[in-house]
Formats: sequence, C-alpha cells, structure tokens
Amino acid sequence: MSIQYALRNDTDWHTETEWQAPDTPFMSFAFWQALEDTGAIGEEAGWLPIYIALYETNDVTDDASDVDKMLLAVLPVFIKGHHHGEFVFDYQWAEAYAHYGLDYYPRLVTSVPYTPITGMRFWLREGVTLGADLVMAAVAAIDDIARQTGASGWHGLFVRQELAILAGQLFSYTDISAAAPNIKFAHIDANLPILERQGCQFLWHNYQQDTEQPFSDFDDFLQTLTAKKRKTIRAERRKVANVGITCVRKCGADITHDDWQIFYQCYVMTYAERGQRPYLSQAFFMQLAADMSAHLMLAQAVDAAGQVVASSLFLYDTPEMAGEVSSLYGRYWGSLAHYDSLHFELCYYQGIEFAIERGLQSFDPGTQGEHKLIRGFVPTRTHSLHRMYDARFVPALAQFCAKDRAHMQSYRREAHAALPFNIHHTPPFDELA
Repeated sequence: MSIQYALRNDTDWHTETEWQAPDTPFMSFAFWQALEDTGAIGEEAGWLPIYIALYETNDVTDDASDVDKMLLAVLPVFIKGHHHGEFVFDYQWAEAYAHYGLDYYPRLVTSVPYTPITGMRFWLREGVTLGADLVMAAVAAIDDIARQTGASGWHGLFVRQELAILAGQLFSYTDISAAAPNIKFAHIDANLPILERQGCQFLWHNYQQDTEQPFSDFDDFLQTLTAKKRKTIRAERRKVANVGITCVRKCGADITHDDWQIFYQCYVMTYAERGQRPYLSQAFFMQLAADMSAHLMLAQAVDAAGQVVASSLFLYDTPEMAGEVSSLYGRYWGSLAHYDSLHFELCYYQGIEFAIERGLQSFDPGTQGEHKLIRGFVPTRTHSLHRMYDARFVPALAQFCAKDRAHMQSYRREAHAALPFNIHHTPPFDELA
C-alpha cells in the first residue's frame, strides 16, 4: 500500500468519491466552480490551477500494472506570475531574487483566491484524516510541478495550525551553512525545509468568559466592554441612525435580483476609490446566489428615501460544515457615499448581531485593522508555509521568518493588552492562538 499522486487540470475528480463537508464555504465545490466559470481563476486571470490528486494504491495481482487506486485527497496549486489577491506578501523576497538577477516567477501558491480565510486546503474523502503520508506525497507533487515550471517556490497561505505544525515536523529547517560554511548551496540536492510565517487577524467570539455562555443579544455583548468603549460603540451606531439610515439583513433566497445589482455597484466602489478593477465579477456573485444561497447574508444600509446606499456581503457556515466551530465571514463591502461610522455598523455590528442571532461561535471580518481590536475582535495567529527551491536563499529566508514570527508574537501580545473588555471578561492571552 502506498500513496501516489497525479497532476490534473480538470475538476472531474469532484465526482469520483464522497467528500467530507468543507470546513468553510470557501472550500465548497460551488465556490470554486463560480471562480472558474466566471474567469476569476484560469490562465487569463493569472491563477492557473493544477489539482494534485492523491491516491492510495494496492497491487491486486502479481502484475505490477494491475493497481487498484482509491482517491483520498486533492490539493489545489496555482501557477502565478504575480501576488494579486493573496494577502500574505513576499515582495521583499522577489526583490532579493531580482537583485541577484534571478527569476522569482513563476511561483506556486495554494490558497483560496482573493480570500484571506484560514482553513483546510485539502479536499478529503469521507473517513480520511490528513496525516504525514498525505502531506509528504503532496509536497513531492508540488516539487514535481516546480521542476516542470521552473517555479522559485511554493506558498501555502492561511493554512490551519495543524498543517503548519505537521509540515514543520516533516520538513524542519537545519542551518546547513553553520555546519558546513564552505558548501555552495546552489549545488546541494537536499531535503529543503518548509518555512513558516505568521500573521494576525482579529476575530470576534460569541462567548462570555465569566459564564462560558454565548451572548443573548448585542447589549449583552456590550456589557462585557469597559464603560468608555460601550459609550463609543453606542455613539457610532447613533451617528448612522441620526442621518436617517436603517440597516436590513437578508439571507439566501430573500436577496433579490435588484439587491444583487445594487450590491455590486457598492462593491465596485471599494476598488474604484483606489483606482483598481474588482477581482470578482457580477456573474461570480450571481452564481453564488444561485448555488450557495444557504451560506449568504447581505446587510444593507437604506437611507431615508428608501435607497440602498451601502452593502456588505457575508458568508457563514451551515451546521453540517461547522465541525467544532461555526463561523461568520465578512468578505465584500462597498458604499455609494461616505457616512460617518457606516462601515463599522454594516461590516462589524450587523455581523455581531447576526452571529448572536444564529448562534454562530465566531466572526471573521477580514484582514488587518486595529480598529477591529477596539470593538471586541481578538488578535489571532495565522499561518503560511513556504518552500523555496534555491537553497542559497534558505538560510536568510529562514532567519527572516523566525524574526517575523517573533515580531508577530509581540504584536499580538500588545494588541491583546488593548482589548476593550472589562477585567471580568478579558480573555487570557493564548501563546498558541
């Protein structure tokens, strides 16, 4: 019995076995099909996918050609010539390669395109657990793709902590230069390490430290904050109401065609303000509406004249997907005009209210921003994995990653100290979270 891999360009493997429910909506086949059908991924978009299919094989006769194969897992890998839509940036690494006259592109990336959401990056067959054998086979396949394409490295973005730990154990870094300083790294054919970088996102948790119970409503959540922060949040919400804006939440089939039209106008404005084109098309969102309605919540800001002036689209876990933790994900926002505090209301407070209402255990509002911190979103570690194929750069990059991890640990600790909870409700700082 062994694990073998095949490199596939098609998605027919979707139908070849029974798959486990994905851990987030962003790894559902419907989400990926929408990306492909609307051109968000593909050669023209600069996200050229290759699917690594991992099979368990058994020789069923003495004839080595007679092999019984069972598909266990699939890992997506993209061939890329840019960094767009990734949210873990390695521009400095590219500049270092360019300084020495070396090609940094193409590069290989495993992620959900345009989506900085932590999660499982493998699709797994029912009953299969991700272990060392599958990871080792997947890395061998990644190395094969790198040899065929001349890629400088592979980058696994926003992976779950369990995968980061396992990869670190299987492909740990050894500083060869310290042991043998005269070795020319360009000529070493050695087992290269997988390096880890860490980041920080801010997550809201539907959990009271003192009672270990979820919140009953938004005011219940506010009672866990200091008086000053409660006052600030209530003032922000009043600013929105005082200009005649009301907020409406719609789910699934209740989101009309007109709602989607207005939402996309708002979404495009987010990019237009920065002189950019949006990553995702209107057709993409319409396909989500058709195929993933059970995961969609749209929050709208409606002015006194009854016109929608801003929209925020969320995705959320359904019970069969959630596993131990069910989550809300804030992803796509835009406004047709500027209103004081409206972004906070539509992207954070409406999300918190919805998570409480639906009994969701956490809320991930997206990347970056200390402004989330002071509204009760807890600093949380993220993980990315990096395997670089020119061994001359590995010692310096390993040192970079180690310093980066130490910096992020200090940053999370400082951010945690600034949380707005009162003394009875401040969560303990978790070195590993």
